[in-house]
Amino acid sequence: MSEHNLQSQTVQTTGHAWDGDLQEFNNPLPTWWVFTFYVTIVFSIVYWFIYPSWPIGKGFLAGLSSISYVNKAGETVSTHWNTRALLMEGLNKTDEMQKPYFSKVAANDFSQIAKDPELSGFVLSAGKVLFTDNCAPCHQQGGQGKVGFFPNLTDDDWLYGGSFEKIHQSITGGRHGYMPAFGEVLNAAEIDALANYVASLSGIAHDSGKAASGKTLFTSETAACYYCHSASGAGRQDLGAPNLTDKIWLWANVPAAEKPEDKVAAIRSTIAAGVNKGVMPAWGGRLSPEQIKVLTVYVHELGGGK
Repeated sequence: MSEHNLQSQTVQTTGHAWDGDLQEFNNPLPTWWVFTFYVTIVFSIVYWFIYPSWPIGKGFLAGLSSISYVNKAGETVSTHWNTRALLMEGLNKTDEMQKPYFSKVAANDFSQIAKDPELSGFVLSAGKVLFTDNCAPCHQQGGQGKVGFFPNLTDDDWLYGGSFEKIHQSITGGRHGYMPAFGEVLNAAEIDALANYVASLSGIAHDSGKAASGKTLFTSETAACYYCHSASGAGRQDLGAPNLTDKIWLWANVPAAEKPEDKVAAIRSTIAAGVNKGVMPAWGGRLSPEQIKVLTVYVHELGGGK
């Protein structure tokens, strides 16, 4: 018997043949594979009935599974299973876990919270989330801020004060920094003189002759810079006026300039244009008192609190 005839008798074929002897064998799938395939079909059908699945008209098959959560109004809401409701349920559980800690935060003063290892750990965890959600879009994720826009919260230079009480006040009520545009009241030579004097306060290379004239202007009633920045240029926290002597810059992007003349130019531009973008919204109506207290301690502990 030929090899071809022996194979035809031992292996079932579909009956299809090409070129006379090219046949299609009918090898059955493994039993475990067939069983797994049927299980997936059953699972799919069950899933369709339990969870949201097929679209129906303008709606969809909502499924039999339900979920409950408490909304912002304190009402318990029951609805079909969906990812938003699942998120809200998870947030409710998180809130329940955090309630005892927030109660402790509310019952203790700032210094006690900072000294308590358990509360400090909670502040580090919950404060980081609150900061990321509400503060990081402006002050950056690490609190380092952005020159020309938002203050650095990790240094020891505070426009309005870095104590617990001052930080709490800033977060609760917000801030609105402002400096008038001196380009409207001073000529170019006077602004240049002022820029050179301000540069001299931070040890930046400058024109000493212009700086001398700028010092006179700084303390005169013509420019009256001393009223906000003080006669020494050290600033006033009650007004949010920056310290001009500490080499820390917020509005004039001096650090980005490489050449001394470019640094002076950055100062000159800020003096001429003024500042009217130092606005931080009030969080008193957006966050709970406990959340603001946690944020206060968190910001204080970023490195620059006093």
